[in-house]
Amino acid sequence: MNAAVGDDAAERRARQRFVATRRGDICFWAMVNGERRPLNDLSLEGFSLPVSHDLDPGAEFRFVLQREGVPDRIEGHAKVVNQVGEGHTRKAGCRFVELDEEGVARLKDWLIAHVLASATVRINEREAAAIVSGPSLI
Repeated sequence: MNAAVGDDAAERRARQRFVATRRGDICFWAMVNGERRPLNDLSLEGFSLPVSHDLDPGAEFRFVLQREGVPDRIEGHAKVVNQVGEGHTRKAGCRFVELDEEGVARLKDWLIAHVLASATVRINEREAAAIVSGPSLI
């Protein structure tokens, strides 16, 4: 089963975004057009990554998400819905167009683990899951 997520016209995600680094190291990557690219952030709705010539607004593409040090992967289809920033800091905001149910479940597990590992206060898995599934706090 395929799940289309989000509204292409929306600039903001409804769900919380998580910075794709931990202790200064990149922990989430995307394979796009044969190139491994670091993510800036990741959510249940999409991700952002540095802008490149093949990620113009409206571009649709296949991707494989990877989590550093973990052999799991998530495959899907995304669309560039916006670009922000200037110069070398420009980011392409991408929304998931297609993820299968297994990919959605795996992504949620990844984000829960990321929240637990990154939390500066003690939280449990249920609380981390509520943060991942809850609304954007910014």
